[in-house]
Amino acid sequence: MNIAAIPSPTESVWHVLGFPIRAYALCIIAGMVAATLLLEQRLRHRGVAPWTSLDIVVWAVPFGIIGARLYHVISSPQDYFGAGGEPIRALYIWEGGLGIWGAVAGGAVGALIAARQIGLPLSVIADSLAPALPVAQAIGRLGNWFNNELYGKVTTLPWGLEVHEMDSANPGHAVMIDGEPVTRPDLYHPAFAYELIWNLGVAAMVWLLDRKFKFGRGRAFALYVMGYTAGRLWIEMLRVDEATTFFGIRLNVFTSIVIFLGAAIYFAVVRGPRGYVVPIDAPDTASSAPADADSDVSQVDVTADAKGDARKVPVAYRVVSESQFREYQETGILPPEDVPDDEVPADDKPAGKNEGEAVSATVGDADDKDES
Repeated sequence: MNIAAIPSPTESVWHVLGFPIRAYALCIIAGMVAATLLLEQRLRHRGVAPWTSLDIVVWAVPFGIIGARLYHVISSPQDYFGAGGEPIRALYIWEGGLGIWGAVAGGAVGALIAARQIGLPLSVIADSLAPALPVAQAIGRLGNWFNNELYGKVTTLPWGLEVHEMDSANPGHAVMIDGEPVTRPDLYHPAFAYELIWNLGVAAMVWLLDRKFKFGRGRAFALYVMGYTAGRLWIEMLRVDEATTFFGIRLNVFTSIVIFLGAAIYFAVVRGPRGYVVPIDAPDTASSAPADADSDVSQVDVTADAKGDARKVPVAYRVVSESQFREYQETGILPPEDVPDDEVPADDKPAGKNEGEAVSATVGDADDKDES
């Protein structure tokens, strides 16, 4: 036994009152919870009503799981439809095998449905989710460790991973001989750990850069995609598990390259400040403000009136600039739209306002400083 090696669990399934509790499922759930809490925090900073994240998650998660499994089955069909394969096992997601790009695609469909129901721009959801998603992925990778899967080539590095021979007749348990688990003779690159660490780094990068530059219109999400695919590219080439290949190269390598380029083009071409939202019926004059708007409470929550009473969740939202959003928070009244200096007549420049026009989804003050 190599003392410096990373050990692997011998069990990934425990039975409680006759029900199987699977480590892989627990890790996925923990990742979802962490991502939901981060998404919730970032949505609130943009003006969305409390716990709207749950309305998004109930749609995005099921679609994401279905998409993830479909992508895995399509990219690794030999496990289920090849020689000795069992097609029914394509439904056994607890045994591992979820493709991230299928999860993103399926989750996007679910998020789009939720966005339509909530009346919230999809780009606001995507940018809010950008640092949360890699955190969920990082936590989920621990499930691969429990399953003794997602490891790389043989290595002599001190952090080499011990891998157990898992018992196909007793899923979730290592093969035992004379009471001792059977390990493979070599140590392997802990690809799951590489990706876990990389994902946490991507989450930190997106959060810090978004905090500084205040990305909008889906650019924070594009930054996440670029960061993740850059890591997935080299980690994928370390893996030794079976997968569909083209010209001797794993399908996921090509997928990572294509998606990276698409995200990079989007990030470079699309421009626009961060979008903030207010209820679609937000009052723009004192006369149309709520009757208790003259309360002595200075801060106005977009989901509660000045006395703190619960207010109905908005049926839809409108996107506004940051300066408009801040003033609405303070007064409960939505100010007129900001207009760039080069569009304002010289005599009107001191006011800096264009009264009476509709709020644009692309205006904003990118120089304003704020915590996100």
